Amino acid sequence: MLAVTKGFGVDAVAAAATAGIASIGENYAQELLTKLDAARSAGLDVHFIGRLQSNKIRQLAGAVTVWESIDRPALVAELARRDPGTTVLVQVAATGEPGKGGCPADGVPALVEQARAAGLHVEGLMAVGPTVGGPEAARRTFRLVRRMVDELGLSTCSMGMTDDLEVAVEEGSTEVRLGTALFGRREPR
Repeated sequence: MLAVTKGFGVDAVAAAATAGIASIGENYAQELLTKLDAARSAGLDVHFIGRLQSNKIRQLAGAVTVWESIDRPALVAELARRDPGTTVLVQVAATGEPGKGGCPADGVPALVEQARAAGLHVEGLMAVGPTVGGPEAARRTFRLVRRMVDELGLSTCSMGMTDDLEVAVEEGSTEVRLGTALFGRREPR
């Protein structure tokens, strides 16, 4: 379980650690930096789970334990330069929805190979379910991503959030990203 602390204060980081959670997830670079000391002092791993831009890598290199939203060659190159050997998950654009990040499914094997060749530790794949249709609409997406994880010989399958976590687990997720289920609704940004 990855406790998504985005939109919550440092107290959420402390609550996650107290509850025995080992990792937190953040979407925004600036917010992550404000929580970094608390996460480190609590011994928590920090995952970056938001849309990633190359300039954010420079800010966060060395602070992030796992980069979960790698979706294009430019990010692979920048990570290899700024945070060599770091752990990554390749994000799969499995729903086809515009505006969502991710590498198209047919490009994932090549991106995984490129990241490995650049010296990054590719631990697995990450996906976000569809925005509409409810939890059951995510099943096909999650099944595809799980199959890709297996075919590529990876260990982590990060899929499922508060609203679709049961379907994600049924389809083989090894990591669910929970924020609302743990901390309640976020205030609008």
